[in-house]
Amino acid sequence: MGGRVRNGWLALIAVPLVLLALRASYAVTMPIAVAAVVIAAVWPVEVWLRRVLPERVSSLGTILVLLVTTLGFIAALYFSAAQVVQAFARRWAEFESAYESATAWADRWGLPLGGKEGYARLIAVGQDLLGNAYTISVYLAFIALLVVLGLPEIPTLRRKLQEAFGADKRSEVAYAADEIAGKIRGYLATTTLTSIITGVASALWALAMGLDLALVWGTLNFLLNYIPVVGNLVGIVPPSLYAVVQFPDSVLPIVIFVGFGAIQFTVSNVIYPVLQGRSVSLSPVVVVVALAVWGWVWGVAGMLVAIPLTVAFVIVCEQFPRTRWIAILMSGSR
Repeated sequence: MGGRVRNGWLALIAVPLVLLALRASYAVTMPIAVAAVVIAAVWPVEVWLRRVLPERVSSLGTILVLLVTTLGFIAALYFSAAQVVQAFARRWAEFESAYESATAWADRWGLPLGGKEGYARLIAVGQDLLGNAYTISVYLAFIALLVVLGLPEIPTLRRKLQEAFGADKRSEVAYAADEIAGKIRGYLATTTLTSIITGVASALWALAMGLDLALVWGTLNFLLNYIPVVGNLVGIVPPSLYAVVQFPDSVLPIVIFVGFGAIQFTVSNVIYPVLQGRSVSLSPVVVVVALAVWGWVWGVAGMLVAIPLTVAFVIVCEQFPRTRWIAILMSGSR
């Protein structure tokens, strides 16, 4: 009994220390984790291509499929963003007038939107986003390099595991790795499903309200739903601001804002945790806590890989009798 208590205290001390170490080593550990998730997601494509192509050629084909998919997402995001920017540019005078009216209303109620100060804050946010573009590009390039170099090494890694651990241990390690990869693919499939729900619901709501660019708002919300919290907020703000321009002196902008907010809240806080919990066998509460913890450790990137990393942790805990109780507590299907 004393050993269990001691192990429990050691775990309580070790977990925050590990999280702090991961946070401090963000520049290295985050790209490695994201690259591992990407490799696990695209591995079935590699397996399928190896049935008809040589090993090296199949790896190249998998990388090309991943590249085309990524470029498709980027192109759709760029096209949608360009449509939004052009729409605001065409009605810039109306937007400025609407913004002045909104700040005057906020001043009357003592809200911190504040005229020139509020406008300056909007400009500052835009400048921060542009300033971070270079850093984001560097991280994406590093992740891409890790994926390109790591994908062909998976079969070699499996052979090395067999040599290092022997047949019995190797089968246990391989089983755990395959289960983790399968759960990651289930997570991504569920995220894609909830993104489709968000995009379709947003487009239909915009159409029902008579808001211009309904398809663009739906596409943006579909793409941005892959970024937890931040993407949800970004999906709400532009159509709501545009509604203020399109429907001045009307209550429709408020109705539109509430509708988009309800869609995001329902999908993100009800549908998403439930489906995600089922697909990865995690409790919905654990899903929410994992998003918060990994968001604190690695920011938005941490939220993107929070569920796969938590699933990996649970599966590893299942392999050892002393930690199996942790997996049982975190599971949503036992």
